[in-house]
Amino acid sequence: MNIGLTGGIASGKSTVATVLVERGALLIDADQIAREVVLPGTPLLAQVAAHFGQAVLNPDGSLNRKKLGEIVFADPAARKDLEGLLHPQIRALMKQRMLEAEAADPHRLVVVDVPLLFESGLQAMFEQVMVVYVSRATQLTRLMARDGLTAEQAQRRLDAQMAIEEKKERADIVIDNEGSLSDTERQIDHFLEGKGL
Repeated sequence: MNIGLTGGIASGKSTVATVLVERGALLIDADQIAREVVLPGTPLLAQVAAHFGQAVLNPDGSLNRKKLGEIVFADPAARKDLEGLLHPQIRALMKQRMLEAEAADPHRLVVVDVPLLFESGLQAMFEQVMVVYVSRATQLTRLMARDGLTAEQAQRRLDAQMAIEEKKERADIVIDNEGSLSDTERQIDHFLEGKGL
């Protein structure tokens, strides 16, 4: 079985992913794949630099994520351009890893962590979609604390994504991550037991 794991920024997806892995699931991380496809020397990194300018590269030739983030979070058209470059390659690699995991162990739960799963229209790739939910107020507080952002910067990042309430509505499984870690673990165990995993 495979599930897509998503949520909003700072909702605690990593925590839920870690618990699922501790329970035996195999994790495929779309963010990690997104970093792989733009490693120094890759054709995709050259395309990103050609489109957004050499300023998005660090002196060592790696991608300056902070600089690129400043550009794309301030300009929806630029964000669309970036997604148009990255998403097809990320999707292809994700699908390849899912097929490899299924071939290696057909009975193992495969969890694919995809931050922008609904925004990218990827729900059809998965048997079910699990959303890690916290309120928008909690997201803002956690995001400002985690990334050292101002309220305005944090607000902009949240506004760039689908509202967490809408993701919750569209989910097959909702893990409410407002409470303690043991509350979250209990919900995950309940889900796994229900699936006979």
